[in-house]
Amino acid sequence: MNVPSGLGEALLRSASDAIIATDRDGRITFWNPGAERIFGFTAAEATGQSLDLIIPENLRARHWAGFRHTMETGMSRYGHGDLLSVPGLTRDGRRISVEFTIILLRDAAQEVAGTVAVMRDVTKRFEEVRELKRKLAEIGGKS
Repeated sequence: MNVPSGLGEALLRSASDAIIATDRDGRITFWNPGAERIFGFTAAEATGQSLDLIIPENLRARHWAGFRHTMETGMSRYGHGDLLSVPGLTRDGRRISVEFTIILLRDAAQEVAGTVAVMRDVTKRFEEVRELKRKLAEIGGKS
């Protein structure tokens, strides 16, 4: 495969999608400009912090159960390009809707060493769909 020079660096430095890497313990090890734009934390503020930084409190137990299972088994339901849609938390406390995929990072012995998530803010689309469903329900109730 012929990869254009600078492709990896361009992707990682992009401000469109968030790219967030973690270690096995769920501590943030990489936070790109897209993550800064979407979540509002600078890379300096986020790096070294727990993923709890962007996970709403009521979803943390379920997140960590799945995260630990993935670290122990080396398998994720979302590791094959499947999109996961979840609420996220911004620096100013707003809840947003994000879709993301997970890539497992492995060490030289092929043990899981952490994760990389590629995330997109889909809040606007989520709200538009919710509003359309509400309007359809109103129309359906009037017939």
